[in-house]
Amino acid sequence: MLDRPTIQAIADELATAERDRTTVPLLTARHPDMTVEDSYAVQRVWVERGLAEGRRLIGRKIGLTSKVMQQATGITEPDYGAIFSDMVYETGSVIPFDRFSNVRIEVELAFVLADPLEGPDVTLFDVLGATRYVVPALEILSSRIELQGRTIVDTISDNAAMGGMVVGGRPVAVDAVDLRWVSALLYRNETIEESGVAAAVLDHPATGVAWLANKLAQHGSRLEAGDIVLAGSFTRPVWVERGDTVHADYGTLGAVTCRFV
Repeated sequence: MLDRPTIQAIADELATAERDRTTVPLLTARHPDMTVEDSYAVQRVWVERGLAEGRRLIGRKIGLTSKVMQQATGITEPDYGAIFSDMVYETGSVIPFDRFSNVRIEVELAFVLADPLEGPDVTLFDVLGATRYVVPALEILSSRIELQGRTIVDTISDNAAMGGMVVGGRPVAVDAVDLRWVSALLYRNETIEESGVAAAVLDHPATGVAWLANKLAQHGSRLEAGDIVLAGSFTRPVWVERGDTVHADYGTLGAVTCRFV
């Protein structure tokens, strides 16, 4: 395990990179013995500082849950990051491109919880029972660590590359639709770039939420009533440039749209 001063120094470095919209060299190249638990410790320091600054924690994101995302990153296990309220946009938003670094978009479902979920033995059925509704969402990826050669240790330290999210479409109860078969078409500037089906996320998007609740229990935490959980992408990430319009068509669940300026 890295010592506390080193963990705090890494958190400082990533905070500066976020503020200046720059990237830092790979952590694993400079700290070859850094572990997954070290990286979650760095992330916790970042979250604690956000809370101390008055930011409001409203949920978590799950990353690297589908084969396409694992192949895109070379990472083979899920991870999670924190969502603050100031990261959330509504569909139709005009979003400042310069708020993020290495901007990419992913297609996801967001679970909004009615009840808490606390591991270590949370199941898919527990997640469905605790969910108030599911709603279409886009995740905005923002990487503060160089992309080439990243490992899961780099990604977790970087808050799982969470930059923001855009929520829209039609909220639905978990028993109103077969969540495995929710599909989406992702357009950038009126050209289709990606498509996918939610079953690509661990065979059922709620499985990722169960994994998250059980993982949080290992870190002495849990999901709270009212939390938003981004359940993981079922498309590969699409790069976004300044001026791009992004539109995700979820069929009967509606659409999510935003523009980067």
